Amino acid sequence: MTDARLSSPAALRNREPIFEVLKDYLGPQARVLELASGTGEHALYMTQRRPGWVWQPTDISEPALASIEAWRESLTDGRDNLLAAQRCDVLSEWPEQQFDAMVAINLIHISPWVVTAALMEKAALHLATGGVLLLYGPYRLHGEHTAPSNVAFDEDLKRRNPEWGIRDLEAVTELAASAGLSREGLHSLPANNLALVFRRG
Repeated sequence: MTDARLSSPAALRNREPIFEVLKDYLGPQARVLELASGTGEHALYMTQRRPGWVWQPTDISEPALASIEAWRESLTDGRDNLLAAQRCDVLSEWPEQQFDAMVAINLIHISPWVVTAALMEKAALHLATGGVLLLYGPYRLHGEHTAPSNVAFDEDLKRRNPEWGIRDLEAVTELAASAGLSREGLHSLPANNLALVFRRG
């Protein structure tokens, strides 16, 4: 593409499985905050599949923000449920409102652990009562990787940044619980990824 629109093969592969999980936890009308939206293709797809989901994409990267806006400006179907991209640093800047759902796709293993802790704390503040948090990505179960490809991926992440890495499912669940979020769903998705769904009580 010659404009600011970016495309992710992974997003194109996993958008439908993620949608299939999310739709089972959300009604036809919902306010959704997506963290680390990347190219914007998940937001684009979800708002097309569910016109009643008002989707707030965010990112910290300027190229990502530009890509989200370029995709949004390219729309010709008249939808108004995909909102303008906002800058959001999980450790500091957040939209000052509440949401029915928060979505973080491939975030917590490509960020320091402190980001996961902040995400849980902020979810407790910005999710409406009964709201859901969906996390997607690879996880270790009981300290063990679920596939050889995840071992190699984890090693690559840690070479890139020692604070990154595939997280333990149990540690993420415990951290969520400490913020008042209970795990309601655990879904196996393609390519050795999991979708974790937490609900604010």
